Amino acid sequence: MRLRYTYEMNKTIVLTCATIFGIAGGYIPFLWGDTDLFSTWSILIGMIGGIFGIWIASLIIRRIS
Repeated sequence: MRLRYTYEMNKTIVLTCATIFGIAGGYIPFLWGDTDLFSTWSILIGMIGGIFGIWIASLIIRRIS
């Protein structure tokens, strides 16, 4: 049985990549020594990580389809 690539898989890939990269981006300032995970830098870099994750997901989707 072969799985068909569907539109729902696109959403899953985008949400997964955005979540993973957003969490990783939010954790980077913590590695610099900023112990507050809700600081401005953490939120800003987490948002940048989420946008980067969406861009990576779009590259993955283009490769798959």
